[in-house]
Amino acid sequence: MSNSTEPEPQLAKPDVEIKAQTSVLARLRAYFFTGLVITAPIAITVWATYWFVTLFDAWVKPFLPQVYNPDTYLPIRVPGFGLIFALIAITAIGFMAANLAGRTMIAIWDKTLYAMPVVRSIYKGSKQIFETLFSQKGASFRNVCLVEWPRRGTWSLAFVSREVDGGQIGLEKGRAMYAVYVSTTPNPTSGYVFFADAADVQILDMSVEDGLKLVISMGLVFPERLPAPGREPSPPREA
Repeated sequence: MSNSTEPEPQLAKPDVEIKAQTSVLARLRAYFFTGLVITAPIAITVWATYWFVTLFDAWVKPFLPQVYNPDTYLPIRVPGFGLIFALIAITAIGFMAANLAGRTMIAIWDKTLYAMPVVRSIYKGSKQIFETLFSQKGASFRNVCLVEWPRRGTWSLAFVSREVDGGQIGLEKGRAMYAVYVSTTPNPTSGYVFFADAADVQILDMSVEDGLKLVISMGLVFPERLPAPGREPSPPREA
């Protein structure tokens, strides 16, 4: 008679400990991402500000006389002094350009640079950009719009730069068109400019600032007040 022992049935281990560990890890991960959302913008802002200030210091301080350079008298370097001096110098140049003598000097400077084959293209292009962005007589984006781009049935958020007559770009004279700028994400300074018929451009009831936020955030940050759909195109607001 053989003594055979039957194997005892193994009971399933409770998964309480596994669930507890998973719950703890999920909470830690949530805390980490919450802290990342809070600290990352602060760190980026501090880094960008420090880079901007030190960039001006590196450019301006070598040209300062030792008498006006605080690093000559203090045992530590003073950040931001170059930026302050640059702001004062730029404001002084703007003040001098407001009178007749300053305008004459600027006209001579422009004429000299425009005579140089390669330099004139860089100078003229950069001058037009800064006049558009910062000058009082310059124009900025007037409206946020939707255009079917890059193909029919696909809508892209764009910005109306100005109203254009078709004759200005070699098309039929009197043809109502818009100069439209489609920016890339997340860098809005690069993109594409094209001309579209006014009927093909849907103007949105959205500020340019909200439109830029929507582009830079890759579609994550929507304005608090959404634009009304199906609005008919309207002429751009006067600058």
